[in-house]
Amino acid sequence: MLSRVAASFYWLSRYIERSDGLLRMLKTNYASSQDSVAGFSWEPIMRIFSGADDDMVKSLGNESRAVLKFMVMERDNPNSIVNLITLARENARSVQEHIPTDLWQCINEYYHTVKEPRIGNGLRKDDPIGILDVLIKEVMLYYGTAEITMERGQARSFMNIGKYLERAIQSIDILDVKFGPINTNPDLLLDITYWKHLLQSIGGYELYQKTYRDGLEAHNVIEQVILNNDFPRSVIYSVNNIQRYFDRLKNNSNVNDYREISFQIGKLQSNIKYSSVKSISQMGLHQYLTGLRDDLYKIGNSMNEYYFANS
Repeated sequence: MLSRVAASFYWLSRYIERSDGLLRMLKTNYASSQDSVAGFSWEPIMRIFSGADDDMVKSLGNESRAVLKFMVMERDNPNSIVNLITLARENARSVQEHIPTDLWQCINEYYHTVKEPRIGNGLRKDDPIGILDVLIKEVMLYYGTAEITMERGQARSFMNIGKYLERAIQSIDILDVKFGPINTNPDLLLDITYWKHLLQSIGGYELYQKTYRDGLEAHNVIEQVILNNDFPRSVIYSVNNIQRYFDRLKNNSNVNDYREISFQIGKLQSNIKYSSVKSISQMGLHQYLTGLRDDLYKIGNSMNEYYFANS
């Protein structure tokens, strides 16, 4: 497969996954803003997904509808939904002959739905949750279509590596930024609503209720988001799938490059597998998460160097 084609599949998937994570965070945060959750702020989500500077964060403040417009519709925000789906569609267009027609139609429909006037109007005047649900369903339709139509070959492997790399980074960022305020506000450790909204933002609340019987506890949240093999958005689940789909790329012509990246993935996989909440706490959660994030970025950089020819 040509490096530019592989890169397009990889980035198409990363952009779609990033938009999915952002939409779910926006939905949960908007609900939190209406519930008057203690210590609520839009700042974390703006910093994670848009890299907004202090001036931008200050200008938007906690005006929920203004933040939603910035995160969904703002062209000047590189990680707004409209920009993410535009980039995803451009990558899909460049490999259109390699993807099923149904999948291209899903991406195209997502793109045109975001640009419909009713989306912007709904965020400003109507119930934003209903509008966000419309966009979340577009992403779900894409994933369902990709699952049942994509050939089980290299293209799908590059797509899934991109998806799970993006997902792992998102889960780490969300956990890191949500635990940050505890240093200055220890009362959040006992705030059940705070942890509920964190889990809801990554689709983990229902699984948590089934898995843990002793209520919402911070150490259990850490365990689920990092170490739970059954949670589709946990870091270990994502890294295991990066390894799974990367293994399928091995062939006789890329043995040396394969070994280099496989070593990086395996090292990260072992680090997480043999960690515990206790060992993570002893190291310091922020330091541990920073290490995981750095390793994931190294894997992404190596993919760019060895498989995408710095494309």
